[in-house]
Amino acid sequence: MVLKLDKETLKQLQVLIDERVDQRLEEILGDPDEGLEVREEVIAELKAQRKHRKKLIPGEEIMKQYGLGSK
Repeated sequence: MVLKLDKETLKQLQVLIDERVDQRLEEILGDPDEGLEVREEVIAELKAQRKHRKKLIPGEEIMKQYGLGSK
């Protein structure tokens, strides 16, 4: 038996399958980090990275400054 699905229905089916596979993998494997605490040095590093990212200039802004970009 062959089912013919329109593109939208096929996309919806693919999303449902992906979600179900993700759910099943989570059920089987679980979260290996569950119950663990985040070390202080890791928290400090994440905060430093966030602070650094705030100083970065988005690529789109740089392109505007130099007159580059889609025309």
